[in-house]
Amino acid sequence: MEQGTQKTEAHKPLTSTMENYMEAIYNLDNEKRVVRVKDIAKRLGVKMPTVTNMLKTLNERGLVNYERYEYLEMTEKGEDVGKEIDRRHHILRDFLTDILGIGFDKADEEACSMEHAVGSATMDRLVAFMEFIQSCPRTSENWLDRFEEFRAHGRNQEKCLKHMKAFADEFEDRMKDTETGEKRQ
Repeated sequence: MEQGTQKTEAHKPLTSTMENYMEAIYNLDNEKRVVRVKDIAKRLGVKMPTVTNMLKTLNERGLVNYERYEYLEMTEKGEDVGKEIDRRHHILRDFLTDILGIGFDKADEEACSMEHAVGSATMDRLVAFMEFIQSCPRTSENWLDRFEEFRAHGRNQEKCLKHMKAFADEFEDRMKDTETGEKRQ
């Protein structure tokens, strides 16, 4: 491959298949002392020659250091890529399980499909939404406005408590109105 072509290849976006390999390698690297072709093949359910071909491509892109019949190592760039893909996967899976109530196995499978399609700006917004939901639960009918405030200024415990109290008061008034309406009937 020519020098100019190699540079161009390194700057092309990763395909979803490449991302799957990088995530698998990243996770195997965290689980084991060494990452081998057969481990990757087993994890992804593919044949070893298929893994070898992909490792050559990832090596050319500077994401892994791989020599045939040797263990492979992720480069610093490769580790950053693998870590980001793994992070997106976990965020999406947590959203699907914790917020939408989808079962873990199905959520894990679908997060794997979604992680390749979601852009970084959308992912950042989803992360902020998850943090908002966990730190400042729904506090009124205009809770999406509260989310925008959270995104713009970060978590503010005092404001969250104030909004929760206002929501509780509003909810209590609604309950009284409902009870009064039921008594009239």
